[in-house]
Amino acid sequence: MLPLFPRIGGLDGIAALRTRLHELGLALPADDEPLSAPSSPLAQPLDLGAVNGTRRVAANRFVIQPMEGWDGSADGQPSDLTVRRWRNFGRSGAAWIWGGEAVAVRPEGRANPHQLIMNDATAASIGTLRRELIEAGQGGDLVVGLQLTHSGRWSRPISGGAAPRIAFRHPLLDPRSGVHDDSPLLSDMEVDDLIRTFARAAYLAQEEGFEFVDVKHCHGYLLHEFLAARTRHGHWGGPTLGERSRLAVAVIEAVRTAAPRLAIGVRLSAFDCVPYRPASIDADGKRGPGIPEEHSQPYGYGFGVDLDEPSRADLEEPLELVRTLRDLGVRWLNVTAGSPYYVPHIQRPAAFPPSDGYAPPEDPLVGVVRLLDVARRIKAAVPEMVVVSTGWSYLQEYIAPVAQACIRDGWFDAIGLGRMVLAYPELPADVLGGRPVQRKRLCRTFSDCTTAPRAGLVSGCYPLDAFYRGRPEYEALQTVKRGQRRSG
Repeated sequence: MLPLFPRIGGLDGIAALRTRLHELGLALPADDEPLSAPSSPLAQPLDLGAVNGTRRVAANRFVIQPMEGWDGSADGQPSDLTVRRWRNFGRSGAAWIWGGEAVAVRPEGRANPHQLIMNDATAASIGTLRRELIEAGQGGDLVVGLQLTHSGRWSRPISGGAAPRIAFRHPLLDPRSGVHDDSPLLSDMEVDDLIRTFARAAYLAQEEGFEFVDVKHCHGYLLHEFLAARTRHGHWGGPTLGERSRLAVAVIEAVRTAAPRLAIGVRLSAFDCVPYRPASIDADGKRGPGIPEEHSQPYGYGFGVDLDEPSRADLEEPLELVRTLRDLGVRWLNVTAGSPYYVPHIQRPAAFPPSDGYAPPEDPLVGVVRLLDVARRIKAAVPEMVVVSTGWSYLQEYIAPVAQACIRDGWFDAIGLGRMVLAYPELPADVLGGRPVQRKRLCRTFSDCTTAPRAGLVSGCYPLDAFYRGRPEYEALQTVKRGQRRSG
């Protein structure tokens, strides 16, 4: 059953939010009310530095985060549903589109059979997404990039089964991700070839007019997993961060050589956590609060974790990596954490779990502040980086007053919105325009946008977007949820 945390949507105004934060011992600035442009800190331009020799400035502090789509074709091309989502991003009012979509660099690295792929056959259609987005933004000066990824141990490129490619053996995650005793590690030669594949995908993105690529290092996917490859032998792993970050350096250098006109950003899981599981599952299939899996110590399988107590973050190595990225000329950092597969409460705080997950083990406000505070700490330690923050959707009607206070106080540079914009893409435009937020369209973190894709259904906001409620997948989703509750 769900823990009895106060729902943030039920709090009576900003004073009640401050009271709840105080009760939890959390420090988070919040203004009394949102301000509109031009007075709002969220409306202030953001200097992004030089891109291909030209100074780029984002018109405001809102960023649309990349999300994994489940509505592409079998060969990785976008569909009409993908175009609709990108056009919504364009009309959102956000000035910076961070990657738009998580796009695989090769077919076997897809996280689902309908994820987009960036290769010679698909590049033109993915370029069309960028043009559709800009057109929907009415020609505004948007900064648009593409997130490049390989899903590693979470690869599911065909229907009906896992096809994991792993950097190292993980005693807790191997059983969850479909890794068998005879599953091979990704070889050093395969890694060498993968570097070339990332570089080719970046070149294609450059030729299609994207201004940057995000070399994705987060959420348990392959490049993130290599950062924790302490037990891997050979060139791409080892006990020191210098050994484990060789692949990050090699990919970024290869991308820069292949696509010199592109800026490079990195979305980074700055800390991880030991995997969680539900404490209980009752007769009706309701899942109890998450608890950490039993593990041996030291826990050497995560990045940004305290080896002796992996429920705690340790930013020593992440900060060392961020400084390395800075020295490589990477200036844009998007800070996230954990993984949706094994610690969703760390990665995206929510009141309601996906139906195959667990109830939140803490008030989701704790998770929000944890994410924002880590972004603050990274910005303070490496001020040259332009830092995008993550974890905002759970704040709902309080996004604007909290976000503008954080920007004013210098916590970080920009506000990244993900699932919130699936149902309410115009939220940034409404905030900047001084219009009241549309409460009925605010994401209440029901997590159907996760439950549906895990059941093989197209991605979208089924509870709040009338377009998706009217599709046949809506009824299929209800059937899936009922079946999962019965089976536990």
